[in-house]
Amino acid sequence: MHRIDDCTSSAYDVAIIGGALSGAATAFQLLQRAPELRVVIVEKSEQFSRRVGESTVEISSYFLGRVLGLTAHLNEKHFVKQGLRYWFYNDRATTLGECSEIGSKFNVRLPAYQLDRAVLDEEVLRRAVAAGAELRRPAQVVGKVELNAGGEQKFVVRDAASGKEETLRARWVVDASGVAALLARQNGWWQANTEHPTTAVWSRWRGVKDWDGLELMGRYPEWTKSCYGLRSMATNHLMGDGWWSWWIPLKGGDVSIGVTFDQRLVDFPKEGSVGERLKAFLCRHPIGRELLENATWQEGDVHLRRNLPYYSNTQVGDGFSLVGDASAFIDPFYSPGIDWIAYTTYSTAALIAAERRGEIDPAKHPAHRPLAERLEKQQRDFNRSHRRWFDAVYRDKYEYFGDYELTQLAFLFDLGLYYLGVASQPYKLGSAALTRPVFSDPPSVPVYHFMRTYNRRFAQMARVRRARGTLGAQNAGRRFLFGGFTFSPGSAKPLCKALAQWGWLELTEGWRSWWQPARQLQVASTTAESPVAQVVTAN
Repeated sequence: MHRIDDCTSSAYDVAIIGGALSGAATAFQLLQRAPELRVVIVEKSEQFSRRVGESTVEISSYFLGRVLGLTAHLNEKHFVKQGLRYWFYNDRATTLGECSEIGSKFNVRLPAYQLDRAVLDEEVLRRAVAAGAELRRPAQVVGKVELNAGGEQKFVVRDAASGKEETLRARWVVDASGVAALLARQNGWWQANTEHPTTAVWSRWRGVKDWDGLELMGRYPEWTKSCYGLRSMATNHLMGDGWWSWWIPLKGGDVSIGVTFDQRLVDFPKEGSVGERLKAFLCRHPIGRELLENATWQEGDVHLRRNLPYYSNTQVGDGFSLVGDASAFIDPFYSPGIDWIAYTTYSTAALIAAERRGEIDPAKHPAHRPLAERLEKQQRDFNRSHRRWFDAVYRDKYEYFGDYELTQLAFLFDLGLYYLGVASQPYKLGSAALTRPVFSDPPSVPVYHFMRTYNRRFAQMARVRRARGTLGAQNAGRRFLFGGFTFSPGSAKPLCKALAQWGWLELTEGWRSWWQPARQLQVASTTAESPVAQVVTAN
């Protein structure tokens, strides 16, 4: 047993547990706001390894470029991302050229990136240290973090090299421990989201065929001519019934490839190594067979994680805050992870810096909010945002992933509303918009209800199509290539067209499911042994 008071101690203003992107970004923002702060980062790894969360969307890119100042690094060490692409198949689509496609016709107009997270995380940590943060690495938190509202937070750290233990004391402790979710698990705040039982399996691959290469150009000339942008630099998604697969290019020639599936709908292969099972599953899709023909996964970099989504029912308190994956995780589809990092770290840094500057005492200034009020609002906003984000976008979404028509409509609604209502806010209003997470304020409530409604309806229609044997009937030979979204009012036109398509679909087919009750799918016991997230790393 490790007693906190038995160790030598050091005092800080802020102690951050975890030095990857969430922790390092928090430290950097704190020191930009208040350089006099004594900040310490405790990082258990000697060197970061590659991790998922490699594709950014527009909020993430704004945060990385304009808040953290990483634009030059992003352009030098990583790829500029060319949007999202989706590929569908059925019995009539047996080759890449016959698969239905959704994506942009041109290259993108707003910044986004394909990241090597090991490289990015090391760079952000380096900048945090250069700004004045003290780094303990490799070092590990031993035992429980002692939380004292309004007082000193305490925990024991063990240096991995010397074995020496020391007590760190700080006014604030920030949990950036990722999926370990240290504070949430220690204090009973951690909750599994059993309404969304998903599994992910992934690796980095070598020898993957080039989407824009000479071989495929020669084999499918008409398919090549249909798109003027770079398919290979997009986040490509192979879509199937109850599952989707990501394909993300990385600097140096590797490709991050993984699959995420709903355990209630998909039976993942059980024989062989994790890498063999992953390749066998991906090769069900004709594009997977084509592009992975001579590809190999990297030994020692094959991962399986069951029961992905979870959340902490406590986000912040008087002396602590949870950021990034230590706070919550929903789903990798649409790459929301770094968006969540942006909101949680920016709000945490703003809160702690405000207390440091004395901006929490109404007696000093009538515009100041008491700390308790600020904490209550931040807690309410992030809990509400997480829950509504799940309900509006992800609940039962995997039901219709295997259907080109339904996914196309959802794609237009989801992406258009994200651009106009979410991504546009920091670009138009400044970085202070990052203190308002998605769906947390009253003006967003009608949009939340609209999104929840159409996603629920598409899932219900997909169940009827599956029962009638028509799910994915349009998955062969269709191509929807559009001009892309911007922040201009003209980007609302695709939303209007999608609304008309949805209305027509309801009249011609949707009536079959108008009185269908909401269905709670049962989790297959063979794939969901426990509601606790499980991770397997294997060759």
